[in-house]
Amino acid sequence: MASTTHRARRTSRFPYLLVLPAVLLLAGCVAAPGVYALLLSFQRRKVNGGLLGGGTHTVFAGLANYRDVLGDSALWSGVLRMLALGAITVPGTVLLALLFAVLLDLEGTRLRRLTRLTIFLPYAVPGVIASLMWGFLYLPATSPIGGDRVDFFGRTAVYFSVGNVVVWGAVGFNMIVIYTALRALPPELHESARLDGASEWQIVVRVKVPLVMPAVVMCTLFSALAALQVFNEPNTLKPLSNAVSSTWVPLMAIYDEAFGNSDLHTAAATSVVLAVAALAVSFVTARLVQSRIQQEGT
Repeated sequence: MASTTHRARRTSRFPYLLVLPAVLLLAGCVAAPGVYALLLSFQRRKVNGGLLGGGTHTVFAGLANYRDVLGDSALWSGVLRMLALGAITVPGTVLLALLFAVLLDLEGTRLRRLTRLTIFLPYAVPGVIASLMWGFLYLPATSPIGGDRVDFFGRTAVYFSVGNVVVWGAVGFNMIVIYTALRALPPELHESARLDGASEWQIVVRVKVPLVMPAVVMCTLFSALAALQVFNEPNTLKPLSNAVSSTWVPLMAIYDEAFGNSDLHTAAATSVVLAVAALAVSFVTARLVQSRIQQEGT
């Protein structure tokens, strides 16, 4: 009896041992840096001595850094550019992913595995390398796609140029998510719709898409969070274009503040504000998904 109880305790602890590495990795790479950034955001450097100065020391600044961040017009301009870029990348990514997933799921689709792999491959390319590749495609001197006639780095066109790189690298992952949800649908639903005389297009619009809407909403959340964290693409294209400044999006402003101006405390405060915005987006989207699932359940 005692051995059975001991074995049951060991079995009940085994799942915790399995997730322990992930928990430690999360605590060391996310939680600890987050707490450290939060502490830095309430501090600032102060010069010792008089006019000549005698070094610096750290002092408690309260909410002064947050007031400076929220009053920074350059940061708000970057936020507006980020939102404009997100208005291109989020719907572009989700709609293309849904389109590709639906086309791959159609009856009679040929070379399904090869096509799926081809669409997914750009996701495996690092963002910096992809941005460099597209940057040379955009430059007039090396462009094979009309860069000598079209200004891909113009004041307005640069949003679509950067957005194209983001969408190109993100569609594959989201397509796999939606395609997996489509393949999990019971085949009886399609057969019943065909027996009722529905065409393939009607089956897609009235059966498949509504049933995989939670997956579509989840992909929308992923894309929205990625839009808040866009950095590699515009930062890599910055040396190639005067339209992309060092504070073009908030993460670039944080990087420039921390490593360009050596002001870790203001950069930390900006990071906290951006993290709160990302959490707010996640919370609102999760509530919308939950309410939609409850409506479908009733």
